[in-house]
Amino acid sequence: MGKNAAYDAQYAEEAKEQMRRYGIPASVILAQAILESSNGQSQLSRECNNHFGIKCHTSWDGPSVQYFDDGEMTCFRKYPKVLDSYTDHSLFLVTRPRYESLFDLNVKDYKGWAKGLKKAGYATDKQYDKKLIRIIELYELNEYTKLACNPYKARRLMRDWEKETPAPQAPPAATEQTAKVE
Repeated sequence: MGKNAAYDAQYAEEAKEQMRRYGIPASVILAQAILESSNGQSQLSRECNNHFGIKCHTSWDGPSVQYFDDGEMTCFRKYPKVLDSYTDHSLFLVTRPRYESLFDLNVKDYKGWAKGLKKAGYATDKQYDKKLIRIIELYELNEYTKLACNPYKARRLMRDWEKETPAPQAPPAATEQTAKVE
């Protein structure tokens, strides 16, 4: 299993949950996290649980750390747990007016979301949208969005998987010998 697949497997459920709560495509959430955190391997993600490269900005009053970014020392948010980073990422997008137009897009329109994130200035990389789209398509991350949109289909897929995958067998019961104690 490659690093991207391992990262997907570890955080897919959280990405789907964030999508159901806030309306951000699970595929985009995962692609951003993969790109921004280098599959959870960047220094910022390992030491600060910041998987989205979110900077402090003026409203942040939580824990922070200084890292060199874009040619200068920059304040980044620090989280107790990785999942806190996922929730903060969603709230970051939902509460900032510059991202408001994204929520007019269909949740399955990952290309529109990627282009919209770039246009709104989420990252300084001029190729940001193309990188997100490439990650989503290469690792078929849009499947997570589809599954989050259709919980019935997800349950059906799980039932089919369970039918194809035998359940682990319990060890044979030990024979019980009873001894009478008088």
